Amino acid sequence: MFFEQMHPSWQAAIPDSKAILDALEAKLEQRGTQYLPEKRLVMRAFEAPLDEIRVVIIGQDPYPTVGHAVGLSFAVSTETKPIPRSLSNILRELGDDLGKNIERNGDLSKWAARGVFLLNRHLTTDVADAGAHADLGWAAFTDMAIRALNRKRGRTLVAILWGNQAQQLAPVLCDAQVIMSAHPSPLSARRGFFGSRPFSKANASLIAVGESAIDWSC
Repeated sequence: MFFEQMHPSWQAAIPDSKAILDALEAKLEQRGTQYLPEKRLVMRAFEAPLDEIRVVIIGQDPYPTVGHAVGLSFAVSTETKPIPRSLSNILRELGDDLGKNIERNGDLSKWAARGVFLLNRHLTTDVADAGAHADLGWAAFTDMAIRALNRKRGRTLVAILWGNQAQQLAPVLCDAQVIMSAHPSPLSARRGFFGSRPFSKANASLIAVGESAIDWSC
């Protein structure tokens, strides 16, 4: 089911991922625990055509709170209140970077529709247990996807890597333009995330290689 939920362009680019995804799906069923996001949303980021992705933002794993995880890294639904603190810090930096009047809310699906790939390294976790699926095998799949994206887009891809875990993927993104800073979590946002201006930097990088800028309103 997971493989079939991906856009056909992803299926064609990483056909070997079917065996990995089938095994992951079986492991999730065997665990018998409630996981997030709900099954129909697990592969949501991969519904976008590979050819249309221009920016990738990599998170670690889904929010472990019921109702928060929506299958896109860092994003929540418009109904989610309060907004998770990492996301709140992202929206604060968005305003500081591009102007306080830019439209901002926790539903980042508009970004996804404009070519921003909101990818978690691990696509599931248990309820109330962040990082519970870090050893399940998701990294083998997401690393494969990131390599395919790097090959396909090359310098026309911008990768935004927040924090040490995301930055471990910089070598995999060897052909992309990489923007790195501290993570937006409350523990590290003041250690280099605030003031890093990732959104304007991403647009400048896109324009430099002949791509159009991202509309970051959300």
